[in-house]
Amino acid sequence: MAKLTKKQQAIAKTVDTEKEYAVADAVKALSECQSAKFDETVEMALNLNVDPKYADQIVRGTVALPNGLGKEVRVIVFAKDEAAEAAKKAGADEVGTDDLAKKIQDGWMEFDRVVAAPNCMVTVGKLGKVLGPRGLMPNPKLGTVTPDVAKAVEAVKAGMLEFKAEKNGVVHAPVGKKSMGDKKLTENAKALVKAVRDAKPSGAKGIYMEKISISTTMGPGLTVDMASA
Repeated sequence: MAKLTKKQQAIAKTVDTEKEYAVADAVKALSECQSAKFDETVEMALNLNVDPKYADQIVRGTVALPNGLGKEVRVIVFAKDEAAEAAKKAGADEVGTDDLAKKIQDGWMEFDRVVAAPNCMVTVGKLGKVLGPRGLMPNPKLGTVTPDVAKAVEAVKAGMLEFKAEKNGVVHAPVGKKSMGDKKLTENAKALVKAVRDAKPSGAKGIYMEKISISTTMGPGLTVDMASA
């Protein structure tokens, strides 16, 4: 058996990776683990009993995290005329059409989310091979393709998070930064779990949510007692 490092030994004294924690207790335990010198992201993994290759088992949606993500979200917007001006006033980091598309095609990727007006989707569609694999394509079902681009920008900046079950049926999503504090992280974590529960697809049979775990970037993963979430 490999010998534990000093850091691993310290973590082992703080948490029990075999135990099921209430959400608040898991967040508190992670906050007490000194895993890294930077402000770590707190992430959740929700294992679902679904197979996303079937249309009636796709899990996808958005959640307005009550306390945001603890970091600045860079939003770009594809819009013209009045909508473009509204997006700028709402705080969009970059606004454009063909010029913005060319910038991205040339390799610029300094953004976290993309919002688009419906009349610009022909332009955005040309970026499918760039944005698609990164999960950045705007989508009307998620509110990121909309005539009211300003409202979408404000929602994203305020903490609207997109989530999607991957091929293995697991939703991976951040719920904030460690520095936000236990209370805010706990509220965000519960909001995410509720949103994923509410997004249960019609084709899901039996037990829908099988396991929830929470971790920090460099810290241990803790199992969450689902009844507490």
